[in-house]
Amino acid sequence: MSQKPLKSVHITNYYHKNSGGISTSFNNLLAAAARRKRQVRLIVPGEKEETEDVNPYAKIYYVEAKYSPVFDKRYRLIQPWQYIPNNSPIRRILLAERPDLVEVTDKYTISMLGAMIRIGKFKQLGRPVLVHFSAERMDDNIASFIFKGAVGEWLARRVIGNYTLAAFDFHIANSAYTAQEFRKAYKKEENRNRSEWFLNKSWQWLKAPRVPIEERIYVCPRGVNTQIFRPDRKSEAIRKELRERARIPANAVTLLYAGRISPEKNVGLLVEMMKFLAQDPAHDFRLLVAGAGPQEDFLKEETAKNFPGKVILLGHLDKETLAGYYANADVFVHPNPKEPFGIAPLEAMASGAPTVAPDSGGILTYASDENAWLVAPTGASFAKAVRAIVDDPNERARRVNNAVLTALENTREKSTDHLFDAYDRMYADFQRRKELFVAADEAKNFDFAGEVLE
Repeated sequence: MSQKPLKSVHITNYYHKNSGGISTSFNNLLAAAARRKRQVRLIVPGEKEETEDVNPYAKIYYVEAKYSPVFDKRYRLIQPWQYIPNNSPIRRILLAERPDLVEVTDKYTISMLGAMIRIGKFKQLGRPVLVHFSAERMDDNIASFIFKGAVGEWLARRVIGNYTLAAFDFHIANSAYTAQEFRKAYKKEENRNRSEWFLNKSWQWLKAPRVPIEERIYVCPRGVNTQIFRPDRKSEAIRKELRERARIPANAVTLLYAGRISPEKNVGLLVEMMKFLAQDPAHDFRLLVAGAGPQEDFLKEETAKNFPGKVILLGHLDKETLAGYYANADVFVHPNPKEPFGIAPLEAMASGAPTVAPDSGGILTYASDENAWLVAPTGASFAKAVRAIVDDPNERARRVNNAVLTALENTREKSTDHLFDAYDRMYADFQRRKELFVAADEAKNFDFAGEVLE
């Protein structure tokens, strides 16, 4: 007898319906719910409390939330008081839905939900499988927004190692690069000076699973919508519209960046690249920036100071327009060497855009020297790669063809199928070894440092 499909509830702060890699991933999951006939619910912050029926199997709950007071202030944040107290909005939703699996995509304000359920502060819900999805690394976020160096890395490792890994049954990362943070946080050889006593006390208090941590970590890369992002959108009409919108000459070489204009995206590299390209006597390079974020003014000021008119901010673009611009840009550039996964580069590759990116981070999940131009994250290296693309049409055609084939191996359908299969494996493992995941008394004096961590 086949098992009834699981019902899952997913909670995140990072959701803009029509933009952002995390939002794209959730939209793909909601669409896949109908294809796979699985009940999927998404809880996100919104301007007011409301519910959206996406399809017969998928629903979005918007919880009224204020904008973030720090970092990227475009995002609203669900706060702990919206799920901890009795009769709070998220409690009401979870009790109404009664999911088999609860997934939290957040390391900050929502993460205490896992700990609450673990330690028995949400008994009315029963005991769903608790999953933490890591869409970005805490150490990279701290380095981008708070402080760089050893202190920031130490803080991230302590939070992940002592708290996050213990508070959930399973952990999913969107790339091997993102999953690496889990291992850096728990492996003894990476944490020579940590307090084993404090780690054990934290895991015991959280009643952590008595299951080896490597058996609780999954890597599930994201996928691209190849029905929208495809090379046959290339056309003279769109190229003309693109140039007219940006007010650039018809003979300009168009570079495109799509993403947040924010410190964690390393947009300063774009400035350094353009300092080299603006001096090129053979080509008129123009960088078009599709997106928004807290460093817009920085980008405008650097452009005015160093190369007036060479960088044009287009603002947020809808998916259809962006897909057309990917396919008709001469080069796509992605500056972040610590990208958790990088849906924008994969979309560009699917669209047939020659793609320049750093030779590091989560994009190595799908990008290589056979389908992209992977270089050191410096302005000089990026400028050299851009010139190579423009000057060598045969090599450009070869790598672009490989890139399109790569995208077809990394579609959103394959990605969401892989993710749903991972949820099923987690649920089956949880049921098979349930005592190791939920037995509170046995966890009280268990030697986690010696038994489940290296």
